Amino acid sequence: MIRELHLNRVGPTPSLSMSFAERLNLITGDNGLGKTFLLDIIWWTLTNTWANGPVLPQRQKGEVPQITYHLSGKAGLTREPTKSRFDYSQQSWPRTQARPVMPGLVIYVRVDGSFSVWDPARNYWRFNQSKGYDQADRPSAYHFSQDKVWNGLEEEKKILCNGLVRDWVSWQNQPDQGSLSPFNLLSKVIERLSPHPKEWMKPGKPTRVSIEDVRDIPTVELPYGVVPVTQASAGMKRILGLSYLLVWTWYEHVQASELLNQSPTDTVILLIDEVESHLHPQWQRSILPAMLDVATGLKQKIKTQVIATTHSPLVLASVEPEFNESVDKLFLFSLHDSTVKLEEMPWAKQGDVVGWLVSDVFGLKQARSKYAEIAIEAAEAFMRNDVDQLPEGLRSKEQIHRELLRVVPGHDPFWPRWIVSTKPRLT
Repeated sequence: MIRELHLNRVGPTPSLSMSFAERLNLITGDNGLGKTFLLDIIWWTLTNTWANGPVLPQRQKGEVPQITYHLSGKAGLTREPTKSRFDYSQQSWPRTQARPVMPGLVIYVRVDGSFSVWDPARNYWRFNQSKGYDQADRPSAYHFSQDKVWNGLEEEKKILCNGLVRDWVSWQNQPDQGSLSPFNLLSKVIERLSPHPKEWMKPGKPTRVSIEDVRDIPTVELPYGVVPVTQASAGMKRILGLSYLLVWTWYEHVQASELLNQSPTDTVILLIDEVESHLHPQWQRSILPAMLDVATGLKQKIKTQVIATTHSPLVLASVEPEFNESVDKLFLFSLHDSTVKLEEMPWAKQGDVVGWLVSDVFGLKQARSKYAEIAIEAAEAFMRNDVDQLPEGLRSKEQIHRELLRVVPGHDPFWPRWIVSTKPRLT
């Protein structure tokens, strides 16, 4: 697991420091302030590889850009923080030649439907006896485009992953369907990640969908019918792809561990960018609590660290019953005087989406449209006789009233205050 991260002259901010919670880390903030950039760096610290290419330092003279991080390794052992200073001549971030810490399985879920996977059994460095030093003789990581998730991953004529379509059907046809079989695990994960009991999903019977494709295509049974997975919605494909990658990663890690005569890891780290992407509010309300629970279905007593970015107040509201300040944290990217800052926010239940929207995390003054917010603020200033705060075009009670009628629905709770305060003057 990752414990600490310190950046100096890297990315949009002059400096950044984070101390991570051991279970759930939620990161929010406006677009363009560095959330995805931060996940890319965290992936690199854990895996010694880049998912989207090396991050670039700030081009300023003076102190050399530096990334410092502290990982917790196998069996809970920790080492001193690792430091990497940018090498301008090589345009890279060199690290110590010492054997890196083994953090556990790492899965990076990106917003475009792609994934990256790092497995300590299949991607870790192995000592080369003939050459006398550590040498990377396995793939550095597995990087899946959305197409490769579904249709398979190959490298140098080696089949690294069969893909969702083939693996799903193969697992489903295996004679041994014990509780820990990959198909039963997949079924449980899909069921757990469904939005709610009335909108359930479960695997159906494979089917052919085209005379030009000889493959049997997996299907999902839904309350309204059966749908081939290749014809599912974007949101459903994101969930099915995530479910498959979770099970595939764990299943193949167990297989590799058996071949290496070693025990499987007891740690899974999930990096999820925009966890709400493509998802209906019903799903936004259930996805993160489900993700916290899914890993325990893979292995009992497994440690799970989730680092997720979100723009959704519903996602934050959904974890209120689950949030534990001893193992969870909330972080906010914000812009202060043209400087990007990342702060740990004190956790406070807001009760509902409206409460989160007007909290310090999202910073809206009103949980309404921009025009309704302006009109209601003008009305409140008028009721306070604060005429200096009235904007152009909303300087009189008649102008304000007409604008309220245009932008605020009749059932809005603000109307009684306005009518009671102004009725004698409006008649």
